[in-house]
Amino acid sequence: MEARVADISAGRAGEAIWLLEHPPLYTAGTSARAEDLTDPGRFPVHVAGRGGQYTYHGPGQRVAYVMLDLNRRERDVRAFVHQLEGWIITALAEFNVTGEIRPDRVGVWVTRPDKAPGAGGRPCEDKIAAIGVKLRKWVSFHGISINVEPDLSHFDGIVPCGIRDYGVTSLVDLGLPVTMDDLDTALKATFGTVFAG
Repeated sequence: MEARVADISAGRAGEAIWLLEHPPLYTAGTSARAEDLTDPGRFPVHVAGRGGQYTYHGPGQRVAYVMLDLNRRERDVRAFVHQLEGWIITALAEFNVTGEIRPDRVGVWVTRPDKAPGAGGRPCEDKIAAIGVKLRKWVSFHGISINVEPDLSHFDGIVPCGIRDYGVTSLVDLGLPVTMDDLDTALKATFGTVFAG
């Protein structure tokens, strides 16, 4: 990925998005806190140069490494993260899932009326997608992850993204028979509606 980013920056390669699945592992972003790795022996832990804290990657989760040249687009980190959120939300809408962002929490969230209300009677919310990016010479790398059908118990070895008061979910956990191919089709179909160029 870093070699591709260097080639994009130098004009030797075009932009790319890689869609993949990882074996079970935890990654530590640049803001990861040691106390948020609650089961350090459970899976391999990889230090990643991306922003954010601890996250889980594994089978049943679509990881999209997004290598875009913001020199050609807009040199604005916040706008880029907002576009990534919008891409996830637009792709989830293809399955009639309402993904939302919260100003005090990273990632994309879904309201869970099927679960008991949270603190203060607020509706329960679970995280369905994470974002962790890095820029080098205004070329992005790392990216997003969307839970299709991972083993949600694998998130128990970390405090995902440092957020303790909320859970995680997946498309299948929401009762939708969505496959990885289905999600890939939605991501490809909606990319151009969010990212011009």
